[in-house]
Amino acid sequence: MITALHTLVYADDPDAARAFFRDVLQLPGVDTGGGWLIFRTGPSELGVHPSSWEYGGSTGSTDQRFDLSVMCDDLTATMAELSGRGAAFEGDVAEEQWGSTVQLVVPGAGTMTLYQPKYRPPAFEEDIQPMW
Repeated sequence: MITALHTLVYADDPDAARAFFRDVLQLPGVDTGGGWLIFRTGPSELGVHPSSWEYGGSTGSTDQRFDLSVMCDDLTATMAELSGRGAAFEGDVAEEQWGSTVQLVVPGAGTMTLYQPKYRPPAFEEDIQPMW
């Protein structure tokens, strides 16, 4: 039985990345020894996307195989709160069909998407039923 999803972030500066998740995002967690922090990330969901696509007259593709995004319920308020704790963002907010997005800088590890979904996230549905 699957009990959780364990996500990994690979960082050139793991101490800076760990401090970001602990101090800026304020994720609760534990030190498993020697400074190896494991953070609780709360509800999660998994989407499988095509590696190439066509939509609205545009085409695209990616060599990327995995992606990490964090979700919020109010992007503007969350960006302001995180900025107050020292977070930085790369680029402007983008309006996608599925949500409002911005790239959140993770020190020592690049960026990850912060978004406010425009759909009802299954991560928060208590009575979601299997589709099969």
